[in-house]
Amino acid sequence: MQLNWDNLKVKMSDPVRTTVREMKFEAMTPVQAACIPLLLSNKDIAAEAVTGSGKTCAFLIPMIELILKRHKEKPLQKHEILGLVISPTRELATQTSEIVDKFCANIPHVNQLLIVGGNSVNQDIAKLYKQGGHIIVATPGRLEDLLTRQKISDYNIHLALKSLEMLILDEADRLLELGFEKSLNAIFQYLPSQRRTGLFSATQTKQVALLIRAGLRNPVMVTVKEKNNAANVTGETSVSNDLSTPSTLSNYYMIVEPKLKLATLISFIRTQDPHTKFIVFFSTCAAVEYFSYVLNSILSVPGQASRPVLALHGKMRERRHKIFGEVRAWGSKGGILVCTDLMARGVDIPCVDWVVQYDVPGSELN
Repeated sequence: MQLNWDNLKVKMSDPVRTTVREMKFEAMTPVQAACIPLLLSNKDIAAEAVTGSGKTCAFLIPMIELILKRHKEKPLQKHEILGLVISPTRELATQTSEIVDKFCANIPHVNQLLIVGGNSVNQDIAKLYKQGGHIIVATPGRLEDLLTRQKISDYNIHLALKSLEMLILDEADRLLELGFEKSLNAIFQYLPSQRRTGLFSATQTKQVALLIRAGLRNPVMVTVKEKNNAANVTGETSVSNDLSTPSTLSNYYMIVEPKLKLATLISFIRTQDPHTKFIVFFSTCAAVEYFSYVLNSILSVPGQASRPVLALHGKMRERRHKIFGEVRAWGSKGGILVCTDLMARGVDIPCVDWVVQYDVPGSELN
């Protein structure tokens, strides 16, 4: 059953409708139909939704609608932060920021800022002071730095956050897996208690349940097991042991001797069309560096254009952002991304044909 935007239980403003049309979202997803009205009715929500379920717009649309409502009541000030999205990785934060940009293009008086490191704390503060940011998309480590290490300056981020309308914890289970629980609890101390909070996660683990208790008030639980299924909405926090797998995903496995794994992978890649896109997961950063070099050396054919092989892992720091941009710019061209579970969930790389787990995943969720 298609969920028409006209049937949304709350009214969307013209700029938001325009942006939704421009992004060619002809119908709502179940998680959007459930979460948008709840967040716009002063509810905290904890949503369990599979990758590809449309959760980014499920929280950005109500966030922007609340900011527009505030602007009607009182013109926005340059140094007010009204929406805050915390993402586990630079890549996911960058992707979310790009979607925010699409909405802001139709709302000139609302701007946003991406804060993910790469600069000093003072440089980020200077950027906030110069251009402001009504919506901040940030990684938790850098945001904690800004809140706890800011020296005296013309910009007071603590004061700016007193205007906060909505906090979003995106990929919350991933935030916890990466060890950001202490950072999140530190950040909560600087945020106003009278805010709406949305937590989005692929699973509801015990750790996520504890985070819900710490950061949300009487949350409504929203569960979408498959991206086309209706959302289940309850008032209870539960812990799920089920794995959420998109219904259109086909899984295969092959049993080979360890010494034949690399040869099998190379043989499989060579049997595919040159325009095929692969993501190949390895368990360590060192393995990513080594096997990306090996694959590039073996698959390159002198005198012929070969598909690019790019490596991406958590220790790359500044190069990660550039490489992530290159991967997303592949378009219809083929390529091989060799990476750790940094890219396991939440990040949208269009038209990937094959995802290969070379090593057994460290977590069943990845």
